[in-house]
Amino acid sequence: MNISCESPIQPIFHPLLEAHNLQLFIKRDDLIHPEISGNKWRKLKFNLQIMQQQGKSELLTFGGAFSNHIHASAIAGKLFGFKTHGIIRGPLLDEANPTLNDAKRFGMTLHPVNRLTYRQRHDPHYLDELKKQFPNAYILPEGGTNLAAIKGCMELAQSLPASDYIICPTGSGGTLAGLIEGTSSQTTLLGIAVLKHAGYLIEEIKQLSNKAKEQHNWQLLCDYHDGGYGKFSDELWRFCQTFTQQYDIPLEPIYSGKMMYAIWQLIEQGYFASGSVITAIHTGGLQGLNGLKYRGLI
Repeated sequence: MNISCESPIQPIFHPLLEAHNLQLFIKRDDLIHPEISGNKWRKLKFNLQIMQQQGKSELLTFGGAFSNHIHASAIAGKLFGFKTHGIIRGPLLDEANPTLNDAKRFGMTLHPVNRLTYRQRHDPHYLDELKKQFPNAYILPEGGTNLAAIKGCMELAQSLPASDYIICPTGSGGTLAGLIEGTSSQTTLLGIAVLKHAGYLIEEIKQLSNKAKEQHNWQLLCDYHDGGYGKFSDELWRFCQTFTQQYDIPLEPIYSGKMMYAIWQLIEQGYFASGSVITAIHTGGLQGLNGLKYRGLI
């Protein structure tokens, strides 16, 4: 089970960067694959290998109604020929939802549960019940983040040019943890939290990465969530649209758009030392734009 993880690195030129004497590059992981893009493939890659080694023929995972991870897992099942199951935070499924429609089209069986049940997704007893119910399934956590996912994100780190700063959007913490594991301690790593009250992720990142416990070259910035997970201001969406037009790099306002907007604000605030080289990770997730259009949010 393999997809090439080669993706281009695109330089960005802008008067603001010139004024602060900065170089900015974007790792275009949105271009890894037409449908399984960015960190979702990075996280799936080694999990699918373990699934194969364990002789499992099905994948079961968790997500919300517009989840990039659910979408990517469903496509992986179709591409590589295994059954997929999605435990969906419900309790009801919206038949017109574009993300879930795609997942069904790719062969995923959707299992809506109420929010109380969904909250048990990390509970060992609940997971034991699911193992009995789906004995042939490899169970993958929400967002795809676990120790196997970290290995895929370490590969991402090793593909990057020498940089003073590496920056990524942070939802579950897996991508940042993998980057910490795979990057020299001389590089500063910044995660831009995309959800409110994200401080708890610091401990979760330390659980995923031993280097994160020992090193102080990384930081989770929690003030650039722009209202919380799945929320965004008109200013942020305008920034995404302008950026897309100027650089032909599509941005969505949930993950990579928030990261780029945060980088722009940090530059304006003089956060980065003159002469710094910055590499930002575009983590994909562009299918989410269809869900935002469907809900009339863009």
